[in-house]
Amino acid sequence: MRDEEEATDGPPDPQLHPENSPGFGEEPVGLEDIEVSREDVTIGEADPAELSASDTEPVEDAAERDLLASLAGDGPIERRRAALALAERDASDAAIEGLAAAAATDDEPEVRQFAVEALGKLGGEIAEQTARKLLSDPEPWVRAEALVSLDRLDRASHEDAIEAALEDPHHAVRRNAAISLFKLRGEGAKDLLLAQTDDPSERVREWAAHLLAGVDDDVARERLRELADDDDSDIVRRTAARAHDADPGAFRRQFSGTLDEVDTTLPGEDRLNRRPDL
Repeated sequence: MRDEEEATDGPPDPQLHPENSPGFGEEPVGLEDIEVSREDVTIGEADPAELSASDTEPVEDAAERDLLASLAGDGPIERRRAALALAERDASDAAIEGLAAAAATDDEPEVRQFAVEALGKLGGEIAEQTARKLLSDPEPWVRAEALVSLDRLDRASHEDAIEAALEDPHHAVRRNAAISLFKLRGEGAKDLLLAQTDDPSERVREWAAHLLAGVDDDVARERLRELADDDDSDIVRRTAARAHDADPGAFRRQFSGTLDEVDTTLPGEDRLNRRPDL
């Protein structure tokens, strides 16, 4: 049921709504920067030390061997910081192997998430293999980040795994999968986006409506009109109305290309795993 899922997810951050995204208006810009939002980060409940885990300045001059020791150490915050710091270095076999081990075996979900994020930035076959394995991780945000990494590494090569994630029980994973496939298929993603407009989660439905702005098709337009009139979520209704008025060609043209690297600013955040900074 929609209400049951939304109740467990918590209220969405207003800054994460797709209607605040690039892509609407007469001259939409910035669509290549849209990937996924990690909207369940609750800053008010976070310990200051937890928030500092993404600050790599304290270890920016640390030797790789020291970072690898921290990655395998006892402190979860130090392990997370080490994973992110290793992503900022030139990839070495030792770093890749250490991050892959942390991503696969660490007891802390956020360490696994940070480690697979780092692997996605460093690249390579081990990174791809690890990210695919983590699509079955018990923690949904690890699975969501694994999709981020596969999208970054080579979304076309991993299309089968990304498509399978459309059936994931968590809304963030389903949304990530749809966004990645839209980047890959463009208007060819129409049917999966139409299916997601009936998703139990309003967060998936709002992103499905948002992405349908890039589909120049009468069925898609009609579905956006229906959502704008009848969806039980005000967020989805507004998103659908604006998507209906967007220019599909401009939307698609700006929804491609390689994303610029940016600094991670919150635990677990990545350019591909959050709302873009507008």
